[in-house]
Amino acid sequence: MSDVRVHGTVEPGFESVREVFAEIAANEARDGGAQLAVHHHGRLVVDLWGGDGVDGDSLLGLYSSSKGAMALVTALLVQEGALDPDREVSSWWPEFAAEGKGAITLRQLLAHRSGVIGADGGLSPDELADDRLIAARLAGQRPYWEPDTGHGYHALVIGALVGEVVLRATGRTVQELYEERVRAPYAIDYHLGLPEELEPRFRTALPMLPTPAEQALLAENPIAPDSLMGIAFNFHADPPFDIVGYANSRAVRERAPLSGGGIGSARGLSRMYATIAGELDGRPPLLAPGTLAEAARIHSAGKDLVTGEENAFGLGFVPLATRYPSLSPAAVGHSGAPGSQAFADPATGLAYSYARRRFAFAGGPGAAENDRLVPAVVEAAKAG
Repeated sequence: MSDVRVHGTVEPGFESVREVFAEIAANEARDGGAQLAVHHHGRLVVDLWGGDGVDGDSLLGLYSSSKGAMALVTALLVQEGALDPDREVSSWWPEFAAEGKGAITLRQLLAHRSGVIGADGGLSPDELADDRLIAARLAGQRPYWEPDTGHGYHALVIGALVGEVVLRATGRTVQELYEERVRAPYAIDYHLGLPEELEPRFRTALPMLPTPAEQALLAENPIAPDSLMGIAFNFHADPPFDIVGYANSRAVRERAPLSGGGIGSARGLSRMYATIAGELDGRPPLLAPGTLAEAARIHSAGKDLVTGEENAFGLGFVPLATRYPSLSPAAVGHSGAPGSQAFADPATGLAYSYARRRFAFAGGPGAAENDRLVPAVVEAAKAG
């Protein structure tokens, strides 16, 4: 793409961010389009997009970004005393105690320490589109390692597990609480359940187009279906998980499974994180400083038993200062499989969202371009 195809606005002082975004866009000729939005102290200071078929209002499949919305709602409930992270999951959900899972706490679950990363034999496409069906399968599932002895990414099931606890504790789904407490009051263009009338704005997810070198790396490092990673990503199922087809399924967009079914724009997801980064629309942050600090505190760190990578988890959120050193230790968010990244940094009042339509190579923790965009945003905010 050329700079001509980069659209949108930046506030004075953030021109350097546009320059970086334009440079990235120019080198992403095979890209299906991207969006970048940044709020600073509640103001939308960066609102950019580029690429064929994508504008600022386009709605994209942002996959695991929905885990951040789940973490926000869960933290609200903890703050209000409706949930106690140190209670056993089975105290709300007795069926979950089967197969030695009775002592697993909500804290351990949110920190990806339960070992319940999938189902023996795999989950069907219908189950993957419906959190209640996933929860019903996992209630009787054995953990894949001794709970709380290590951590591993609960890629496709964490939302269903936490969502079932919320439903049992409150009588409401996370999706309902998000709509009533977060999305509707703040007019956020990020949806856990995409209304039919917004479907024309949805742009289908596009598969990765690896270079020959990237394709060779993929071929040299296949994921064994019976490995922990294969199980966590449902590659042991018949049929195996279709990651691109997931967001392109109307059933997923409508039911919004919490592990990856949210749909929105970068503008919308940045605004969601602005609700905890500082004041927004004259209202105080949704989470008190102590609540957010506890959610951001690292509960799991080191080698991930599922991905094999070094990573860290807080309570549902991902602490992001270890990945982006320019951020403060208070920064929390979550990436999405295409390479999307989003976070709040309450220490600086920043809320950020970068959204891609086409999957990036190795983009799960956040596509490589975030390594350039995040520091550019932080430096511009400091200068301002």
